[in-house]
Amino acid sequence: MAVDELQAIIQRCQILEEADFKGEDFNLFQVAGQKCLEDGYAAQLLEVIQNEKNKVIIKNMGWNLISPLVRCIFMYKLEDDKREHCLKILDQLAQLCNPKELFLGLLEQIEQSSGEQVCQTVMLLLQPLQTVLLKLQNKKAYSVGLSLAMIMNQLTALPVPYTEQQIQEDKLGLCQCCNAVVDFAKPFVNEVVKNMEKSSEYNDMELKEELLKFCMKSLKYPLSTAQLEQPEGIEEHPFRRFATEIIDILWDIRELIPLVFLHRKGKSPHWENQEFADIEQKNSADSLACLSYLMFVQHFGIDYFPVVFSPSYLLQCNMTHIEVLLKRTEESMLSKGLDLFESCLLRMEDNSLLHQYLEFRDFIDVPQDLVKVMTLCPIEHLRKKSLNILQLFIDKFDAEGKYTLFRCLLKTSNHAGVEGYIIKNIKDQIHLSLTKACDNIWFTGHHLVSLLDLVLLLPEGAETDLLQNSDRIMASLNLLRYLVIKDCESDNQTGVWTTLAKIEQNFLKPLHVGLNMSKAHYEAEIKNKKENRREAHSSNTVCSLTVSGEKMPAMTTDMQLRVLHSALFTFDLIESVLARVEELIEVKTKAVMDENS
Repeated sequence: MAVDELQAIIQRCQILEEADFKGEDFNLFQVAGQKCLEDGYAAQLLEVIQNEKNKVIIKNMGWNLISPLVRCIFMYKLEDDKREHCLKILDQLAQLCNPKELFLGLLEQIEQSSGEQVCQTVMLLLQPLQTVLLKLQNKKAYSVGLSLAMIMNQLTALPVPYTEQQIQEDKLGLCQCCNAVVDFAKPFVNEVVKNMEKSSEYNDMELKEELLKFCMKSLKYPLSTAQLEQPEGIEEHPFRRFATEIIDILWDIRELIPLVFLHRKGKSPHWENQEFADIEQKNSADSLACLSYLMFVQHFGIDYFPVVFSPSYLLQCNMTHIEVLLKRTEESMLSKGLDLFESCLLRMEDNSLLHQYLEFRDFIDVPQDLVKVMTLCPIEHLRKKSLNILQLFIDKFDAEGKYTLFRCLLKTSNHAGVEGYIIKNIKDQIHLSLTKACDNIWFTGHHLVSLLDLVLLLPEGAETDLLQNSDRIMASLNLLRYLVIKDCESDNQTGVWTTLAKIEQNFLKPLHVGLNMSKAHYEAEIKNKKENRREAHSSNTVCSLTVSGEKMPAMTTDMQLRVLHSALFTFDLIESVLARVEELIEVKTKAVMDENS
């Protein structure tokens, strides 16, 4: 019987000194103890462990029971008395065993857990692990750091619940586990706080550093991935509570405000291998970006933040974090970047952002990243939001800033829709300049002429793909029509009349040629398709169509004809606006000539 075998080993070891225990004794104790657990004799094993006479034996050998003990706890049902006995054994081992040996045994169990059992194992072992760590004298900070790193590494493999339903279900227990880990860390946070209060020159930084690493990892996972808006159906959002706790720890260890203003762009000094340094830098960048989001969007810890900084300075500080988030493709990260950008911009007055800020690289890179979200992101509501934020960003700059930003985006966006949008903005700024009493030199005169050189031209002359560039072309024609109507040749505030010859040469004439070529090509295609359809005696023949080098889904001939006719309609629309512009130019030029004669 397993209990008899265990008692025999115990009796043999009771007469030995601690130093005389041999490897064979450890093995026999482990095998007998494991057999007791597996055969259902947990109550008898508990009595053995609680016996004061066995204290020395349990201190040295008890940690060997951790692995079979954890297996049995998960094997028994919650209401089973045997499970309760196993939990009591675990508690007793935490009190009696050699802390160093038990520490390694507990960490080994956490490391070996996987899948659905990760959170269950962590939750089960957090309390005994905390008890053991509080008893450690040597290398305590290192052991705390190792424990937190091991736990977070195991949790990182699990998917983060994102939707309201997933958070409520919490199938793998991640939400509950994250908050339990924070509770686990609190005694060590309190220890650091007490030591800092005792001395302003607190030198024992190891434990503080380990807690800081834990907070940074928590910001990276799960918080940067989690949905942190407060849903109506959840009374207490577990990740919002977790975020609050992490911010509080950072404040308690006096690292919150320094981190908010930290921009880690240099190479990490801690790694000789640059690949490791790059990984650490990327993880750090994600964590700091998430911290800014928590503070400036969700307002976690905002009461700790000094209200002395200007909105433009806060925007400048956050542009690095916004850039990090906008370069990601995950919805959770992208949406955080857009929210952070929007939040910073809404703090500012229109026209208050000085053009000098565009000398900072981030202020040029971020709008370009925003354009990529607008044009490439598959999620519609994020595309729409990014467009609204781009307009918000434009509105905040002074006139020279708007002018410089327009030039930059026209040169870098490489997207006709975006270019058309920028040209519409240019038209709006010109309108303000012409109708306001104050003179705006950036959207009149020679500055505007220089900007019009970028707007009123075809990128590849007459061979430009007019269909692909139709948004830009229509916006350019509408701008030119506005200039011709609004600005008299005698005033020439915009300079359009002195550059008319160049506009005709670079824009209007090539556009005429391009329209003629495009219409002829598409009309020939339509004729060809109709002839092929007649020859096939069926309108259901399936054909392939290639657009911009990409093969489109299979289309019938009728479907292709509708696409071709739609293209012709676009060309007719461009041609009608072009004709109106040329008519206005001719009328105004003739009127001036008549006046002069």
